[in-house]
Amino acid sequence: MRVRTPRLELIASTAEMARAEIEDRGRLARLTGARLPAGWPPPLNDAASLEYALRYLEKDPAHVGWGVWYFALPDPTPAELLLIGKGGFKGRYSPDGTVEVGYSVMEDQQRHGYGSEAAGGMIAWAFSHPEVNQVIAETYPDLRPSIRVMENNGMGFLGIGSEEGVVRYGITRKEFAKRPSPIR
Repeated sequence: MRVRTPRLELIASTAEMARAEIEDRGRLARLTGARLPAGWPPPLNDAASLEYALRYLEKDPAHVGWGVWYFALPDPTPAELLLIGKGGFKGRYSPDGTVEVGYSVMEDQQRHGYGSEAAGGMIAWAFSHPEVNQVIAETYPDLRPSIRVMENNGMGFLGIGSEEGVVRYGITRKEFAKRPSPIR
């Protein structure tokens, strides 16, 4: 499953891709059709998060899309895609229709708007499901770049988050419908 934004291709991870990211990154490159940069994975993606993603996708193949998404940038020099980040959802939407999104971009690719664009594509994908009523995201209040990603996607401050010291932002389906579509 893939989603196109103006500059990126978002690739939903399968269990096979998640396993390859842990065991054989060359295989991940083949499965995604994208080159992995030196230093992969992006910040905040540790061994525990990689294992969690794999277990989530192995549990049910229908979870594809509600887990990890890879962010790929067309790289014109070698005429291929380059993975520049990843993000996704913390599982399917809750009974009230809320889903949480997260994102991370390789440090050398930050400050180009790719995080905002990728998050916007994932948010649009989530709202393409009629069961989703709200998308939320959480971060630390001192992580201004992360807050900018949320604000760039129309998310407003909702209050304290689910962990100590974390703040929550969100956008409803109605609010998102007023914005131009970030996907092509």
